[in-house]
Amino acid sequence: MATVNRRSVMTLFTNPENPDCHRTRIVLAEKELTADVIDISLGEIPEDFHDLSPEGTVPVLADRDLVITNARVIMEYLDERFPHPPLMPVDPVSRAKVRTALYSIERDWYGLLPEFERGEKTVARARKTLREGLLAFAPAFSHKPFFMSDEYSLTDVTLSALLWRLPVYGVELTGAGAKPVLDYMKRMFDRPTFQMSLTEVEREMRDKY
Repeated sequence: MATVNRRSVMTLFTNPENPDCHRTRIVLAEKELTADVIDISLGEIPEDFHDLSPEGTVPVLADRDLVITNARVIMEYLDERFPHPPLMPVDPVSRAKVRTALYSIERDWYGLLPEFERGEKTVARARKTLREGLLAFAPAFSHKPFFMSDEYSLTDVTLSALLWRLPVYGVELTGAGAKPVLDYMKRMFDRPTFQMSLTEVEREMRDKY
């Protein structure tokens, strides 16, 4: 996945099932950046990959002598190094609001994702918590074109990668209260850059379930 408008020596190590990896690829697409995107199977990690990521985790961005192993830091680095189009507001107050929203999404919703790999009761509890959390925030998805904002931001990038995987997590959003979230999902998923970011594995996530 890459476009050809800008040349780059960057390499992004990623995994098609991981939402943290997906959101870094969405940023590449939004910025129209070319990078070598290398898929890493978490069950068969190459020996030399540990030189870049001692814990063997992805995503990892290698840009010349710089190596970044955190999805949020990767996204903010790309946004600052390639400022157009901006994915963070310019003014400090709005930027702080986006960072606060990102922190909450990562803590409350992304933080649940490891639970989906555990026992049945734990999965059921995580599924219920994620569904109720999304529905509780339904008004925030409808007041503005993007999540609590008039401009597309890293918050939308992060939400999109998570929401795309709801069928995999077994989370169904139904009822009148779900409409704002479902409408938001359609707006985000219809973005050409989002479609460009998808791997074949990710496309199958919504075809299979």
